[in-house]
Amino acid sequence: MIEVLRLNHRIARDKRISTHLALTSRALSVTKAYYSGQKDGSLEESVQKVVNRFGGPFEIIHTKEPLKLIKEKKKQNYIIIHLTVYGLPFTQVEKEIKDKNILIIVGGEKVEPEYYQVSDYNLSIGNQPHSELGALAVFLYKYSNIKTKFADAKIEILPSEKGKKIISL
Repeated sequence: MIEVLRLNHRIARDKRISTHLALTSRALSVTKAYYSGQKDGSLEESVQKVVNRFGGPFEIIHTKEPLKLIKEKKKQNYIIIHLTVYGLPFTQVEKEIKDKNILIIVGGEKVEPEYYQVSDYNLSIGNQPHSELGALAVFLYKYSNIKTKFADAKIEILPSEKGKKIISL
């Protein structure tokens, strides 16, 4: 099982990026996403609308205490991975983490040192500046499977070279 924790969501600044983090997570086999910072009903509602229409086991949950959440996940034998440009290349631990329960931490504004310390791995996609969304997408693409269909979907997007094809199920 893969879960994601988005740190320090700021409504005015991060609305679209946090939504995209959740949607990318859902599409790439994540079942649960948490976010800290400002509680954002609009973010939760937007994500839930997609889940209701396109299906899938996915939920987004606000947490006031992200460090407490991380410690609880550690007790449940989750591997804690913090994606950061300052980390080791994730390809170095790929085999060690395969098929394990994972909580992936992605930052928002400046990430406090405690998150580097509490993580089992501080991993990078590359050691050049990049977005947290880009890092998460690359990591999940390499680690998991892309979900093209969910059993409880009400609509489905059909592959198309040109144009948009959506069907009701």
